Amino acid sequence: MSLRLGDIVPNFSAQTTEGEINFHEYLGESWGILFSHPADYTPVCTTELGRTALLKHEFEKRNVKVLAVSVDDIKNHQSWKKDINETQNCFLDFPIIADENKNVAGLYDMIHPNASETFTVRSLFVIGPDKKLKLSLTYPASTGRNFVEVLRVIDSLQLTAKFSVATPADWKQGDDVIVVPSVSTAEAEIKFPKGLKIIKPYLRYTAQPDID
Repeated sequence: MSLRLGDIVPNFSAQTTEGEINFHEYLGESWGILFSHPADYTPVCTTELGRTALLKHEFEKRNVKVLAVSVDDIKNHQSWKKDINETQNCFLDFPIIADENKNVAGLYDMIHPNASETFTVRSLFVIGPDKKLKLSLTYPASTGRNFVEVLRVIDSLQLTAKFSVATPADWKQGDDVIVVPSVSTAEAEIKFPKGLKIIKPYLRYTAQPDID
């Protein structure tokens, strides 16, 4: 059965390039990103892992722990890391899970037979501190993931988890946000002292509440 938003994500223990981990324990109170790769030494994934390593400080300041998973073994992972560091000018130090038996791939529904009988699809999961699935994305092998978009979505998820707002299309940090329908206009005027811009009774904007 595929994971749905709001589900508690499956826990697992696995060997990684950084030692053995228990997934839920590893995440602790942090947010998490788990993203999969069909196999080691694939060109698009090489760029993705490098890009993730280069964005390490961006993930850290959002309290996000990153893990990758591939069906190859630790020895291959360690060798591939050297290639990634060399070709992407980075230092990759987050765990890559060795999923030789496809246990994690099965738990997270990463096997799509119509896409490939043998390889996992390139899925990405954003998990909250409550261990619930907040976002899932699946990419074809030919299209590299946009990690700027992943960071943008995490910003939105963290903001909307804290305040009674939603983020509009193409929102980015610092833009106005939308007051959720469950909050009345009278309540919103108290909750959001920066003011409201009412376009329609159901479409009300306010300044991003966590920015002075």
